[in-house]
Amino acid sequence: MSEILSAIESDSAGARDFEALPVPESYRAVVVEEGDAEMFAGLPTWEKDPRKSLKVREVATPELAPGEALVAVMASAINYNTVWTSIFEPLSTFGFLRKLGGKHDLPYHVVGSDLAGVVLRVGPGVTVWKPGDRVVAHCLDVPLERPDGHNDTMLDPQQRIWGFETNFGGLAELALVKANQLMPKPEHLTWEEAASPGLVNSTAYRQLVSVNGGNMKQGDIVLIWGASGGLGSYATQFALNGGATPVCVVSSPEKAEICRSMGAELIIDRSAEGYRFWKNEQEQDPREWKRFGAKIRELTGGEDPDIVFEHPGRETFGASVFVARKGGKIVTCASTSGYLHQYDNRYLWMNLKHIISSHFANYREAWEANRLIAKGKIHPTVSKVYSMDDTGQAAHDVHRNVHQGKVGVLCLAPSEGLGVLDHELRARNIDAINRFRTS
Repeated sequence: MSEILSAIESDSAGARDFEALPVPESYRAVVVEEGDAEMFAGLPTWEKDPRKSLKVREVATPELAPGEALVAVMASAINYNTVWTSIFEPLSTFGFLRKLGGKHDLPYHVVGSDLAGVVLRVGPGVTVWKPGDRVVAHCLDVPLERPDGHNDTMLDPQQRIWGFETNFGGLAELALVKANQLMPKPEHLTWEEAASPGLVNSTAYRQLVSVNGGNMKQGDIVLIWGASGGLGSYATQFALNGGATPVCVVSSPEKAEICRSMGAELIIDRSAEGYRFWKNEQEQDPREWKRFGAKIRELTGGEDPDIVFEHPGRETFGASVFVARKGGKIVTCASTSGYLHQYDNRYLWMNLKHIISSHFANYREAWEANRLIAKGKIHPTVSKVYSMDDTGQAAHDVHRNVHQGKVGVLCLAPSEGLGVLDHELRARNIDAINRFRTS
């Protein structure tokens, strides 16, 4: 591993140099273990602790198949799917691994759906990428053996999320990906900054910008839940960058200030307003929907949202359907507060509103989202970076929503701040790059 790191840090090693390096037989990785799958049985979600289930251990390096690449991972990041994996909700991911079978079906699951690093090896049939390429990865694993996915790979019946529904993810020293997951590393960013946008940036792009999602246009009013969080911080940037007007919903004055620093002007602090959309576990409160809608109209000069960027799920979905404009769109993914959504269908059906489902992004959408990062049009939202040994704590912070933006994890990178090649572009955007930094 030290030889690999030395080659990466030299900035001059080429494809032949990396091809000459031996591939280690094993590597350090963050895993959950199948034997722990029942460790949180009977506990409420809030009490399930990723620090108890996520472990760093030595694992065997997987064999490289046609169309695959082995990447030396300099940095990765925490996404909510890693939290789900770590608390075995809504089900254990070992069911995914058993269904996939082959080399992925192991009693441990190497997690993580983001990475920035350097290609070490490519399998037969890979022609676009070569050893030594500096890359980031998006998390769509798709074989494209059937016709369904050839217009939109997210519709492929065998589509999976890498590091969640597959093994050998990015929270590790090495990672196994399909070659069509790879994209060029934005060279004005450090390894940890470049690793952080992948999943959330691509997800937000499809959900809000793409014709497969909200198809946002200039002048749209966009209601964004969790506007300073992992997904919402990118949605806020896309709205501002694309000529729309974001209405940013946050949960603290500190998070409101982050949105203002991005350029957003219309902000609702849920904690200050005291919205309670549910009277109890079974019954919602439509009066609170109306109060929320009135606040939005107060901020927008009487307009309702054209698009609602919806990802909390159960807690907010009834309000989201209610406040969308007539003919508007509620674009939904994730459901971090619960998957069983309830809403009053009268407000949907009689006002011709649209509920649109959105899940990650296809390769083209992910590529376009990464291209905007590489051009300095959209910026990473890293707030804090942990060592790989502290991944459990990082996931715990995301689970408890005490973070802002994205939480990064160093893998092979020995420290923060490494990996920058385009210093001029970085200097022009340094304030935006560091906007979310807390330490």
